[in-house]
Amino acid sequence: MTPTIHDMASRLLEAAQDLQRFIVALAGPPAAGKSFLSEWLSRELNERQAGIAAVVPMDGYHFDNAVLEPHGLVPIKGAPETFDVDGLHQDLVRIRRADKAVAVPVFDRPLDLARAGGRLITLEHRIVIVEGNYLLLNQAPWTALHGLFDMTLLLEVSDEVLEARLIQRWLGMGQDYSGAIERARHKDMLNARLVKTMSRLPDTLWH
Repeated sequence: MTPTIHDMASRLLEAAQDLQRFIVALAGPPAAGKSFLSEWLSRELNERQAGIAAVVPMDGYHFDNAVLEPHGLVPIKGAPETFDVDGLHQDLVRIRRADKAVAVPVFDRPLDLARAGGRLITLEHRIVIVEGNYLLLNQAPWTALHGLFDMTLLLEVSDEVLEARLIQRWLGMGQDYSGAIERARHKDMLNARLVKTMSRLPDTLWH
């Protein structure tokens, strides 16, 4: 049975009890609802225990276009190789140490760039939800992240729903209809299938 947000919040609070830091990976394909669910889950946790939870978005670790362009990677921005996995790993190690506040970047989708130090993970944030496509990917260098997670969740959404959401996302960003279909089907859905087929088995599948 798929847990509700309320069920999941209760599960996390119980699992994190008496721990200084509890890190949750919330993974899933593009447009699965990771950002929405992670923020909702964080709000639910903070309503029960004020200030206990925060979200670290993997998208903040996108390489800038200035880094991607010389390697011809701008057209596939969003693929696994276009992220600073080492930077994410180092920040999660610092977050796990729980000895000081850690500034993490956040991605500004309308501007298509990451903002350094966009969010602060403080010692008060005992439950940290990390959300992103490739957190459970069974490929190096992503596998180096796996040991840093206390609990893993993977969102399952049908290809049909993902494609429809992705088309709407691109339309909302100013693409015409044919351009939105092209980007959704021949860019994002390739990444979605990679997540679906190459992610490690999570602790919980979330439908």
